[in-house]
Amino acid sequence: MSESSFDINAFIKESKDVLVTPKSYFATMKTTGGLGEPIIKALIYGVVAGIISFLWSLLHLGGGMFGGGVGVMILIWTIIWSVIGLFLGAVVVLVISAICKGSTDFEACARVTASFMVIMPITALLGFISGFSPIAGSIIGLAVNLYGLYLLYHGLVEALKANPATTKIVMYVFIALLVIFLLVGIGARKRVGRMDTDLKEMMENMQKN
Repeated sequence: MSESSFDINAFIKESKDVLVTPKSYFATMKTTGGLGEPIIKALIYGVVAGIISFLWSLLHLGGGMFGGGVGVMILIWTIIWSVIGLFLGAVVVLVISAICKGSTDFEACARVTASFMVIMPITALLGFISGFSPIAGSIIGLAVNLYGLYLLYHGLVEALKANPATTKIVMYVFIALLVIFLLVGIGARKRVGRMDTDLKEMMENMQKN
């Protein structure tokens, strides 16, 4: 895709290639050409993710608890965050790439970041699961994030030429952190659930007395 004329068909194909064949995609990905293309990519992913989250919020399934008003804000903030996340993510990728002795070119890092932001719509699409079971939603979220790290690994190694061995170590650290956060989150939800049950029982007893 050229920055002067954004090709939506090429964008769709690239999105599919990132998800299905990340190694070959990142090995042949352009790392130059300007920041316009990655910004457009991030915006499209943000819009799609925002629309999905907005629809879930209307159905009170993971997207929001207060109906359309909050849903509109979810849509707006998802789009805004997609652009902010692109640049913040590019900085993080640049730091990781530097640690792993890869490229520290900001544009290349931004292009890698924009490519694996394809995870955003997938995360939003599966967000309804949290509406039925927060724990199941957390586990699905972990699985999506782990696949995101898999994409990031190939982006670092293939596109940014980072050292594979060092990159693997960094990815293992991130995996460990994700698992720890999941376990802490599940434990916190269980404690909140028990407190909520105890409070309801106390209120019922007070009403009976």
